[in-house]
Amino acid sequence: MSERVADIWVYLAASPLTALTLTLVAYQLGTWLFRASGGMALLNPVLLAILALASLLWATGTAYETFFAGAQFVHFLLGPATVALAVPLYRQFHQVRRSAAALMAALLCGSLTAAGTAVGIGWLLGASRETLLSLAPKSATTPIAMGVAEQLGGLPSLTAVLVILTGIVGAVMGPAVLRLVRVRDQRAAGFAIGLASHGIGTARAFQMGEVAGAFSGLAMGLNGLATAVLVPLLFGLMRGLLF
Repeated sequence: MSERVADIWVYLAASPLTALTLTLVAYQLGTWLFRASGGMALLNPVLLAILALASLLWATGTAYETFFAGAQFVHFLLGPATVALAVPLYRQFHQVRRSAAALMAALLCGSLTAAGTAVGIGWLLGASRETLLSLAPKSATTPIAMGVAEQLGGLPSLTAVLVILTGIVGAVMGPAVLRLVRVRDQRAAGFAIGLASHGIGTARAFQMGEVAGAFSGLAMGLNGLATAVLVPLLFGLMRGLLF
């Protein structure tokens, strides 16, 4: 019986539709659990979907490359989904314009802090050069972060994992931390979450409200640009000190 099940799985795993279906089902189950729990932060749909799919791939011995080949349509949709963030941002443009100076200051401080603390902690703990270079862009969205890490000489695959972990941690803990420090302004809260935890955090910010989601999407885009410019520049200046 187990051999028949294994044969069936080998057949299904070769179909692109299987990986796509499993991805959508895992996320829908995660969303259902999240809503059924009343929005418990630890039951983040993305986190639950990742755990479920990783467990399935491990249990069946399926290579990630094989799975990704079938689910890459979801990866393709990341582009249009990111562009679609311009719609709520346009609706809140009057607030963005009034807060432009504060947003630019927050962007500069937040981007430098995100990269600096990650590299600083890694350096103090004795991380290798490649690990430090991979840590620096972890708060930018995945394509930009991987490109920056590759340009610096880091490990893009490690950076991708760190980016996802950063997004999940930000989405799970971000709103609670902001409440703890009494940040109640939706603009400030959304911008902070988007800057620190990119797309996954932005999805969480939209659950807080359209204003928070719009400012989070703005922060995600601006931080990607700032990371691509500032991180290589700073590493060039600090190369002798760190390495």
